[in-house]
Amino acid sequence: MKLFLIAIMLVLPLSVCAKELDVEELRVNKAQNQLPEVVNRYQSILQHMLFKLKTAEDERHLNSISYQQGLKLWQQARVDVQSGNLDDRSLYWGRLWLAKHFKQAKTNQVNWLTQVALKGFEQSSRGITDISFSDQSDIRILVTGFDPFLLDKDISQSNPSGIAALALDNISWRNKSNQQVEIQSLIVPVRFKDFDQGLIEAIISPLIKHNKVDMIVTISMGREHFDLERFPGLNRSSAVVDNLNVLTGANVTKPLPPRLKKQPLQGPQFLEFSLPVAKMQQATGRYKINDRRLVTTLTGQIDAANLNILANEISVQGSGGGYLSNEISYRTLLQLQNLQSEIVAGHIHTPKIKGHDRQAALDILKQIQKMLVLASH
Repeated sequence: MKLFLIAIMLVLPLSVCAKELDVEELRVNKAQNQLPEVVNRYQSILQHMLFKLKTAEDERHLNSISYQQGLKLWQQARVDVQSGNLDDRSLYWGRLWLAKHFKQAKTNQVNWLTQVALKGFEQSSRGITDISFSDQSDIRILVTGFDPFLLDKDISQSNPSGIAALALDNISWRNKSNQQVEIQSLIVPVRFKDFDQGLIEAIISPLIKHNKVDMIVTISMGREHFDLERFPGLNRSSAVVDNLNVLTGANVTKPLPPRLKKQPLQGPQFLEFSLPVAKMQQATGRYKINDRRLVTTLTGQIDAANLNILANEISVQGSGGGYLSNEISYRTLLQLQNLQSEIVAGHIHTPKIKGHDRQAALDILKQIQKMLVLASH
C-alpha cells in the first residue's frame, strides 16, 4: 500500500504556491450559498479534520493525518450513499472546502508541504489509495467514476458515475457459477493536468502488473441512454473546459493527443474494448443500452463494424467523444495492450441528469448493477 501511495503521489502536479486557491476551490463559497445542505453535510468531521491538519507536529505526522482523514471522508461518503443518500456532491464539495480552508489557515507549514498534504488528502478521499481486493474473491472488478463537472453552468450538478462508484465500492456477491465477485471503486478528477501527469496509468498499472484485477469498468455521464463505448480514440477534440476551466487547444478540426509525462501519448488511433456487450444489454430498466460504434475521424463519421475499418483513420472523437470520458477508456485499454494483459475492460456512458435527480440516479444505478452482475457470469 505504501509503495502504491508513493507511485500515485509522484504523478500529481504541484502548484507553484500552495496558498493560492484554484478555480475549483474558488467555487466553494458559491456552492455553500446555493447548496448549503449539500456542502455542509460533513461540516463537523471536516472541521475536526482541519484542526488535526493545522496542528500536525511535523512533516511525517502531517502526511499521515492527510491520508487518514481523506480516507475517513471517502468512507463516510460511501456509507451515506450505500444507506440511500444517492448524492456524490457532498464528497466533492467537502474535499474542496477542506482544501480551501487549509490553504487559508495560519500554520507553520511551508507552501510545498501544505500542497503535498492536500494531494495526499485528495487521493485518499477519492478511494484511490483504498483499492484492496479480498484474497477470497474469484472475480475482481475495478470501477471508476468522475467528479461533477460543468459547474459554472449549473453549480448543483451531480454525476451519476460518482454515485455509482460510491454505491458499488466494497460490494460483493456470488455469481451463477458460485464465484465470489468483488468491486473496488474510486472517483477521478475532471482535470486535464492529472491525466497528462499519468494519474490513470499510476492507478491501474500496479493492479495489472500484479494480477490484482480481472475487469476494469470506467463510467462517466453521457447522453440520453446508456452507451457502451466500443472504440475509444487517441485524440482530444472537445472544446469543453475541465473543472479548472482549462482548454487543451484541441478541437474537431485540430485533434490533439493527450500527454503523458510531458510527451504526447503514443498509441493507435483507435482501440476496441472487451466488455461482454450482449450480456450487459440484457440489463433491462428505464434506459436503453447501446453498443455505440460511431466515431469521428478527419474524413468524417464512421459507424465502425470492426476495428480494422479504422486502421488508416485519424481519430477526432472515439465512440465516447473527445473529452476525458473517452480518454480514461483509451488510456486504460492502452495500458492493457502495452502490458500484454487480457483483462476485460471498457467504458459505460450513463444517461445524463440535470442537477441532482435522485430517482434518475437510482434508476441508473440499478441498471449498472445489473450490467456488472451479468458481465461477471
